Amino acid sequence: MEDKEKFMKEALKEANKAYNKEEVPVGAVIVKDNKIIARAHNLKETSLNAVSHAEILAIQKACKKLGCWRLTDCDMYVTLEPCAMCSGALINARIRKLYIGTNDPKTGACGSKLNLLEDVTFNHKIEIERNVLQKECETILKDFFKFLRERNKNGKKENI
Repeated sequence: MEDKEKFMKEALKEANKAYNKEEVPVGAVIVKDNKIIARAHNLKETSLNAVSHAEILAIQKACKKLGCWRLTDCDMYVTLEPCAMCSGALINARIRKLYIGTNDPKTGACGSKLNLLEDVTFNHKIEIERNVLQKECETILKDFFKFLRERNKNGKKENI
């Protein structure tokens, strides 16, 4: 197994934690020198905080661990293409490379709806590699939203 698959499997473990909390199952890990230095999953519902996305939480943990806001020698593995907010955070944190599990055709800001990471007007460019363990990353999201639809059909409504 390649390192990129190994690290995406770790991001998927985080996505599963989110799923078990009935959060949209997105997970992220940040890697430096071939070691995971931070991991996180979505916590918007749990924290009642709109910015508690996996990517933001992982960046916060990595910055704290390294004692620096610049993550120039770090790569992120995330199961779902980041939104505009998270893409901006990746640029500001100076992440070196982003590995994406699956695209987000609705809000993806790394090529699906727009591409902030490769915009020539920003001072930092992030290399992107897509579709790492794509099937697994798609499946957990599809299963989660199927679960929500079934549950909502049976009387409990959710805003997710």
